Amino acid sequence: MNMLQRLSNAMGVAGFEDQVVELLRSYSDGLGEVKEDTLRNLFIYRKENTGNRPIVQLDAHSDEVGFMVHSIRPNGTLQMIPLGSWVNYNIPAHKVWVRNADSEYIPGIITSKPPHYMSEQEKNAAIDIKQMSIDVGATSKEEAIKEYKIRIGEPVVPFVDFEYDDKHDIMMGKAFDNRLGCASAIATLRALENEKLEVDIVAGIATQEEVGARGSTITTRMIKPDLAIVFEGCPADDTSVDSYEIQTAIKKGPMLRHMDAKMITNPRFQRFALDTAAKHNIPVQEAVRAGGSTNGSVIHLTHQGIPTIVIGVPVRYAHTHYGISTYYDYENGIKLAVELLKVMNEEIIRSF
Repeated sequence: MNMLQRLSNAMGVAGFEDQVVELLRSYSDGLGEVKEDTLRNLFIYRKENTGNRPIVQLDAHSDEVGFMVHSIRPNGTLQMIPLGSWVNYNIPAHKVWVRNADSEYIPGIITSKPPHYMSEQEKNAAIDIKQMSIDVGATSKEEAIKEYKIRIGEPVVPFVDFEYDDKHDIMMGKAFDNRLGCASAIATLRALENEKLEVDIVAGIATQEEVGARGSTITTRMIKPDLAIVFEGCPADDTSVDSYEIQTAIKKGPMLRHMDAKMITNPRFQRFALDTAAKHNIPVQEAVRAGGSTNGSVIHLTHQGIPTIVIGVPVRYAHTHYGISTYYDYENGIKLAVELLKVMNEEIIRSF
């Protein structure tokens, strides 16, 4: 829980994942060799690897959705652009952290025109992100630059503190997409310490997933896996769709998706994973998604094609400031990955 809290609270919008990477390095201590590239992709090579066996990539992404400072207005407020996918009406009236020239994160509020000054037409119209501002308290552009040390191109991160209600097993916080996946990769490696396996394992924690799965384009080329497991924080649907359509509810176990907008999951690997879950009484959910995508979209098309599944922890209200998830779902995702890796071998991989 400490790891989940620290990872959730860490500042790490797409392209600026430094804090997250440093935390993951500390939690990887003793697991094996750790490497990093210029995009700040992190590679953890399991210490028990032998180098002459099939390679399994454990994927997750370290970035979260956020914003970037686009410009500074004459009144001292900041114009921003999104990093990742947001719905505009979810953005205003929330606190954010804005990094300044001293690499300090200072608080601000995302604002829009108060209703007192809106026409009826404005009140009923959809809001554009250009109509929003970030207010750090400055009264002029000069003050914003000189006193607050604001500069363009700096990251803006949702201002949210992780909370856990142990009575109801409810986690609330930001960046569950995809710090839950990062923690899952570390926890899976930790659970397999000293286990005798028939595969080598490399965790590739990729950057910049939220802006087009950019980091995983590099991690998969570096790792050259024969098989991949993508850990994700997947959008829950149990408060959004009719009851018969629910496929990603909290407290029902991790979700294994058959397809999304950019990947049809390898059906043989998918069924093997579902059968493994049933054999070990691990609760899972199956989903068919018309939208959304993961790093699997890149990974499964690399080299000659890599059999890939997604183990997703349901996250209510993903891509907003606040998410809701459960430790139960997170824990069962790790259990499934561990059981898959315990039995995985070259023959099984070839069958996919």
